[in-house]
Amino acid sequence: MVTIYHNPRCSKSRQTLALIEEKGLQPEVVLYLETPPNAADITELLSKLGMGARQLLRKGEDAYKDNDLKNPALSDNDLINAMAQFPKLIERPIVVKGDRAVLGRPPENVLELI
Repeated sequence: MVTIYHNPRCSKSRQTLALIEEKGLQPEVVLYLETPPNAADITELLSKLGMGARQLLRKGEDAYKDNDLKNPALSDNDLINAMAQFPKLIERPIVVKGDRAVLGRPPENVLELI
């Protein structure tokens, strides 16, 4: 089973979804802006991605600036809680298969997973 955390307004997310479907897979699509992951879900995604919370942040978002998330004193837990509260902060798309996940930036990254 493949899951994609998807934003249909994002061209990279749409391209990643199309690439998965071209490979004959019908992924579970999570519209994460409508159904945001909670802090525990984000922590699990980070583990599967093999990255820290700061690496998953979209630094160009207003919520990043408004909440001073560039502050190096903030812990991963602080950043994860901010992503749970403001899901636009989460880099997209994230594709999950089993205990592994990749960012679809570029979309071809998903080929190593599927």
